[in-house]
Amino acid sequence: MTTIAAYFDGHSVQTLEDAPLKRNQRLLITVLDEFLDTEAGVKALRGGLSKYANPELRSQESSAWASAVEEKHAIR
Repeated sequence: MTTIAAYFDGHSVQTLEDAPLKRNQRLLITVLDEFLDTEAGVKALRGGLSKYANPELRSQESSAWASAVEEKHAIR
């Protein structure tokens, strides 16, 4: 199951990110009691945290989880 951020524009549902959907694929839609700030405009969520990214650490991303587990449990 995949969660995709979206909103209803009054006529149809608009996704805020790429949606890997296939024709005739069943969907479950959850309606939240939250609203977008229409005065600020709708902004895509992708890249929203990019200002916190550290490009020097990208090479460590694939092994980050394993390294954290080893560190936490003193596995060596």
